[in-house]
Amino acid sequence: MCCGILSSYTNYPIEANRGTGACVNNELKRYWMRPGLFCLTVIAVDQIAKVAVWRALGPNEGTSMPLLGDWLRLTLVRNTGVAFGLFQGFPQIFTLTSILISIGAVIFYRFQLPHNQPWVQASIGLIVGGAIGNIIDRIRLGFVIDFVHVTWFPGIFNVADSAITIGVGMLAGYLLLMGDSEQRNAPVDDALLGELLSRDPRGGGRR
Repeated sequence: MCCGILSSYTNYPIEANRGTGACVNNELKRYWMRPGLFCLTVIAVDQIAKVAVWRALGPNEGTSMPLLGDWLRLTLVRNTGVAFGLFQGFPQIFTLTSILISIGAVIFYRFQLPHNQPWVQASIGLIVGGAIGNIIDRIRLGFVIDFVHVTWFPGIFNVADSAITIGVGMLAGYLLLMGDSEQRNAPVDDALLGELLSRDPRGGGRR
């Protein structure tokens, strides 16, 4: 743990390097492992589903087949807009904005959200995983493959869109119910990590 590392910290560079490495490992395990697992799972499921749908229905857009009666179908759509088929015809712009939003979400998660909470970690993993899933399509194909067609719903979407929507809903619900109380009570490891990194290994003091 960072506390133990800091208490035994000496002026020698090798000890500083060990301490920094341990704190970084702790950071990855505590705050990034769960979001990373959710993110990778969403990407894998999304891409596998798109490949399967493309093989079954492609390449002709609009090809459809019933899945559950009349209300749920698989319908192939080439989406050059955003989620649910909105704002068609600007693939390059939405590729760039999706990348920027994903980066912004990760930064916001780490520095503004209660990132030690499993619910928040799961929600950010779903959001970023969904965004990356659609980014892969835009870069690889020039469009996003949509296929989930709920006949009473005004739009066709995919697994990535669903993950983003669920993640945003989870995060919004958490913030509405909990506010920033958990952020104020976050573990002190962040402060300890900053203290360690601010020290000068050569002199033992702050940089």
